[in-house]
Amino acid sequence: MSQEVLFEQNGPVATITLNRPDKLNAWTKSMRDELIAHLEGLNGNDEVRAVILTGTGRAFCAGQDLAETAGMNPDDHASAEAWIDGFDRLYRAVRNLDQITIAAVNGVAAGSGFQYSLLADLRVGDLQVRMGQPEVLSGIPSITGIWAMWSILGKSKTSQFVLTGELVDAAEAQRLGLLNYLADDGGTLAYAQELATRLSLLPPGAVRLTKNRLRSLEDDDLTDAMAEAKRVHREAYGTGEPQREMARFLSGRR
Repeated sequence: MSQEVLFEQNGPVATITLNRPDKLNAWTKSMRDELIAHLEGLNGNDEVRAVILTGTGRAFCAGQDLAETAGMNPDDHASAEAWIDGFDRLYRAVRNLDQITIAAVNGVAAGSGFQYSLLADLRVGDLQVRMGQPEVLSGIPSITGIWAMWSILGKSKTSQFVLTGELVDAAEAQRLGLLNYLADDGGTLAYAQELATRLSLLPPGAVRLTKNRLRSLEDDDLTDAMAEAKRVHREAYGTGEPQREMARFLSGRR
């Protein structure tokens, strides 16, 4: 495997780190595939009781690498649907873990990277955190983003996030419930490690059954969101608008 996704196990705690700091950990398909492999590899691992998700450098994850999708062919429906299927598999790989998951959010969490952080059971950040759903700024409709935010934010704030593309700071993120805990600056990972170690002592059966019930409350809505994402993205990319806006962004004209 490459060094773009790092895996480390320390006793009962596993840490999975996105490691593309020069691109703010924006991910490509190959990077997501590697991440999925690590996540799915934790299924049935009774030695690991808690999993930390984090990133290196100034960002947790800036979401999709636009250089990969800017040239997407709107007539290639199979490739477009496979792209959404990849995110479906990633989101379920996080959600299906029986272990408690903690997102140690360092810096920016945006777009699908923001959604990825919301898949974790708990989130820790510091004052450097900026979180949000700026996809609309690049001409990309936010469909799975609505699903990811709805149960936390409700209609009013979800609408604000997906229609303005604004990022919120750490204090606002905590007030809204996007962050559960606020660490001292630079202390996000250490805080998450201490929390993960403490929670790893909980009875695993009770954790598993509780997580099963939490999952069941949202699984049907996730299935619907992924189906709608295929339909809506097919329509959006068919107009050429996302491709034009992403090209503008990549050329530095925004």
